[in-house]
Amino acid sequence: MFKTLATMSLAAGIFTGTFGPTLADDKTPVKIGWAAWSDAEFVTKLAAKLIEDELGHKVQLVQTDVAPLYQGVSRGDIDVMMMAWLPQTHADYFAKVKDKVATLGTVYDGAKLGWVVPKYIPEDAIASIEDLKKDDVKAKLKGRVDGIDPGAGLTRLSEMTVKDYELDGYKLQISSEAGMLTTVDRAIRKQEWFVATSWSPHWMFGKYELRYLADPKGSLGAAEHVDVLARKDFEKDNPKVARFLSRMKLPIGDLEAAMFSAQETSYEKAVDQYIADHPEQVKAWLNEQEG
Repeated sequence: MFKTLATMSLAAGIFTGTFGPTLADDKTPVKIGWAAWSDAEFVTKLAAKLIEDELGHKVQLVQTDVAPLYQGVSRGDIDVMMMAWLPQTHADYFAKVKDKVATLGTVYDGAKLGWVVPKYIPEDAIASIEDLKKDDVKAKLKGRVDGIDPGAGLTRLSEMTVKDYELDGYKLQISSEAGMLTTVDRAIRKQEWFVATSWSPHWMFGKYELRYLADPKGSLGAAEHVDVLARKDFEKDNPKVARFLSRMKLPIGDLEAAMFSAQETSYEKAVDQYIADHPEQVKAWLNEQEG
């Protein structure tokens, strides 16, 4: 059911420092699931690198869509996911599995969903989602809101937003994160008007000059936290890994900088750089693993 992207075999035998046990080949790999969003990819690959290099436990990365992620963790097909956007974005998914999963911790706070426009659009033209009703604005935007995956919580909330604001004549263009970014990049190069669904943290805010539209109705929710969910018996079966994941927390500014670095180089290089640049933070995550 789930497509395996990679079974990580990162630097076996070259562990250094206080936290470096020998890799145990007989251990069942920890299966970490993720959807193809840039923030999820970075934190997942960062965790995988540290689990293998420092805790000596193999990791298998499993990429799928959001709904199967929640289902997989609840059934035990996937051990962990690090991208539960709560309390609102993934509320429907979480409600269905909350009694079948365990929350290990929060990997970052201050996450946000919203609709963005380029800063070259004057604020007196568009400052709020309400402004999209203006006839001249609708014409320039061609009645289009560029969206992402059909299964994403942001898509569900954006569909509600179109209804809440009575944006008659607008179509939410459901695509993917990559599709949305391609449209944004093309429009910015041509200095065209657009409105797109987005979220923070995201590397696009490091590359482009964008601003969120005000959401006076609160249709897209307020600030959220992104949690680590695990199958019910994961803490008992993998106490060291579970303790590490419960302590792993990134400041959102650091995360966005790392995500932008990943776009300029690769996620693997950005992970290595993050570990090198934040030794005390990483040490705190890995601390108190014994016992």
